[in-house]
Amino acid sequence: MLLLAMDTATPAVTAALHDGTGVVAESSRVDARRHGELLLPAVDRVLAEAGTDLGSVTGIVVGVGPGPYTGLRVGLVTAATFASALGVPVHGVCTLDGLAYAAGLDEPFTVATDARRKEVYWARYADSRTRVTEAAVDRPAEIAEQVAGVPAVGAGALLYPGTFPDTRAPEHASAAALASLAAERLATGAGFLDPQPLYLRRPDAQVPRNYKVVTPQ
Repeated sequence: MLLLAMDTATPAVTAALHDGTGVVAESSRVDARRHGELLLPAVDRVLAEAGTDLGSVTGIVVGVGPGPYTGLRVGLVTAATFASALGVPVHGVCTLDGLAYAAGLDEPFTVATDARRKEVYWARYADSRTRVTEAAVDRPAEIAEQVAGVPAVGAGALLYPGTFPDTRAPEHASAAALASLAAERLATGAGFLDPQPLYLRRPDAQVPRNYKVVTPQ
């Protein structure tokens, strides 16, 4: 087994390789505006660090979000392209699940990432492997009662200490954690999500509904 994992659903552009036993290489850089520029170099770095090539990869793991439209689609399109070219499966994993797994908590907690517009993408967990709510997008004040009394991880939690007073690491998504979680799920026969984007809301860019006529009549 050699899994290539990637995630661009958050400002972290991250890639990692997992050989079925452990993570053999990883690369992460936080830059919310350069997902398209940074992902392929990150993949090249982890392959070089592991001393292998893309043709040795047996499966692709990709974070499906939730996340903003532009960044999220970079990872998903890249994962689909690699999977098609190599003839290997692509496994979708909720990005929040990867953050939860990296947190390693054995108690109830919340994961929250920055959704912009003064909102967070979030979900509740019973432990680091068990999500108990669907991923959602809300204003922090609107979910204060639902997340009260438990720790929170993720950059979204750090932005709103009034709603998430007890924050824990990690702050950003990690392809290493995503790959490790996927390797566990493959070993146990657990299912994966379809490698389709989990946007939760419409993209900022919209096609105008009414066009202004500018050509001569």
